[in-house]
Amino acid sequence: MKHYRKRKALLSTALTSLIVFSGITSASAAGPAIKEQEKYGAVQQARTTTETLEDWKKWVNDHAYSLTSIQPEPASSQKIPSNKFEDLAMLKPLLHDKRIVFLGESSHGVAQFNLAKTRLIQFLHQEMGYNVLAFESGLGDVMNAQGKIDKQAALQTMKDAIFGVWWTKETLPLFEYAKTTQATEKPLVLAGFDIQQQGAFTNGNWLQNPQLAQQFSDAEKQLAEWSSSKDVKGYQKEKTAIINVYKQVKAQVQTKEKELQKAYPNELQIVKLMERTLADRIRLADEYVELTIQSNIEMEQNKYESFLTTMEWRDQAMMENLLWLAEEVYPTEKFIVWAHNDHIRKAQSDVMGSPYPVKLMGERLPDIYKKYSYVLGLYMTSGETANNMGETMPVLPPIKGSIEDIVSSANKPYTFIDLRNRQNERGNSWMFEPRLSYSWGVIQESLVPRDQYDGILLIDKVNKPTYVK
Repeated sequence: MKHYRKRKALLSTALTSLIVFSGITSASAAGPAIKEQEKYGAVQQARTTTETLEDWKKWVNDHAYSLTSIQPEPASSQKIPSNKFEDLAMLKPLLHDKRIVFLGESSHGVAQFNLAKTRLIQFLHQEMGYNVLAFESGLGDVMNAQGKIDKQAALQTMKDAIFGVWWTKETLPLFEYAKTTQATEKPLVLAGFDIQQQGAFTNGNWLQNPQLAQQFSDAEKQLAEWSSSKDVKGYQKEKTAIINVYKQVKAQVQTKEKELQKAYPNELQIVKLMERTLADRIRLADEYVELTIQSNIEMEQNKYESFLTTMEWRDQAMMENLLWLAEEVYPTEKFIVWAHNDHIRKAQSDVMGSPYPVKLMGERLPDIYKKYSYVLGLYMTSGETANNMGETMPVLPPIKGSIEDIVSSANKPYTFIDLRNRQNERGNSWMFEPRLSYSWGVIQESLVPRDQYDGILLIDKVNKPTYVK
């Protein structure tokens, strides 16, 4: 994960300096440029940019919803009173027929995003029956954490489950809440859909074969080390032996069902999930690691084609895992997905200026899933964020006519706008045409909001999270 974060940070820094927008104004006129002939022959002039922007901001003031809080409710064995979520009631008609709610974020390093998403998850779980929470984190790692959720502190569950960019004081209430729900009739089940390595996802004790368990542990370490290397030929000599270890472990899963259930008592689908994770490791060793090594080589030469190939490969695998969870493991449950905006947007490859101008998970979803999903993008207006290395970055001031500028005109700390259920009209045409916005608070992008998101939640002032070790 450390190497992955470094590569992302390097790519973002390198490409940000190259981002140039040609011919994209910050607030183009939304009305028709053709002059209209009125009843008595008088001519009405097209609106100016300033007039258009004023219309947009007036519309936002009339149609935006303001959240009263983003603070999660304290974890308790008692049900949270429904009146605590009155400010989120406007989501019920928007989501009543949606099976998956995607919760994005324009940066992994924002305290308020972690808080807001946690509170939204509490609402979606308790008030709307969304019982599976799937993270942009390892399938096997979250499996491991869910399986032991009653045995350990919420802090350890958080560390076992998700990538370190979310190991924060602000995310911990989510795992405290999840733990309290396990004894209820409808527990919040944690799942992961990422295929990347995140450390050893199981200790192998359930194998009851110390020699094979040690071979498995060694294979995990070797795979991580090779992923950081620049020696393609060296890895090609070793990969068959590594793959064979994973195959041997996978062959034991069915025969060790009782041992697995004992080791992971809170994960009722442990056999399916263990087999899938080991199959993913085999795919990773067979295909992904070589792509990563090639990417490591090319990035030293300021070439990024191989890196983008690894991004597409990863997101295809994430999409496949998410669909597998939805169809094979929890076919009757509704899902919440926690990920970066880039991964969940509906048409990521159309985003101009993105460091990742390729088809990612959200764009790759089958149309039927897009129809019954709701994609919520989270943005920020001011303050400080952190990159994947935890380094502080100031959020750049909103560009005139940008998504942040238009939505922030509501002058509220937390502003929600629904995009999906809108027809193009005079006051909201901004969401149907290219708008500038900031990814990570610093990378300028251009996108058509309604093509990418079903809703936007803008948080006015942010700060970097309080990280925990």
